[in-house]
Amino acid sequence: MKFHAFSCVILILLAALFFSAPILTFRDDGSRADVIIVPGGDGMPRAEKAARLWKEGRSPYILATGDVDCLANKRIMIDGGVPPSAIFAECQSGSTWQNALFSAPLLQKLNAKSALVVTNWYHSRRAVASFRAACPLMHIGSAPVGGAHRGAGFPRSAPDMEHVAMEYAKIGWYLVSGRILPRDLIGSGPDVDLSAVCNAEANP
Repeated sequence: MKFHAFSCVILILLAALFFSAPILTFRDDGSRADVIIVPGGDGMPRAEKAARLWKEGRSPYILATGDVDCLANKRIMIDGGVPPSAIFAECQSGSTWQNALFSAPLLQKLNAKSALVVTNWYHSRRAVASFRAACPLMHIGSAPVGGAHRGAGFPRSAPDMEHVAMEYAKIGWYLVSGRILPRDLIGSGPDVDLSAVCNAEANP
């Protein structure tokens, strides 16, 4: 009995790793948005992609978040051709959940009803879920960095393996702690009145 239970656990873990790209990646649907959001962490690739999307006309504004690299990301985007007037910064947050929570008032001021989150592929589903939880009536999409052509398969490097394992753990913690709900992880967004898009009283 114990052997069978252990075997099942191993199979589940292997399956989670093998299908990590389709499970964790929230793919880009090509839509426009009121604002592009760049969460902190692994800054340069995210900032460079956000600048490209802005120049493609995907959104008129960019919001850089995160206490470590928000200003550095802003500089990268300015160097990439985005005017300073199009970039806003939130430099107090220290986690994905705080990225979403602390960005909510800025998104309200921008009267944003839709957003496009630019982050690494393995982080994209949790990031989208966090912003959906903080702004439950907003349409939150994703333009992930990397992973665009990834299908099922094991992570290609030890760092990717570590990122994937940590991401599953963090998603689990966000669910258990009530930061996000299962519905925040799936679907394409609300089909409801968007007059009050952000929940400024979401639990920290």
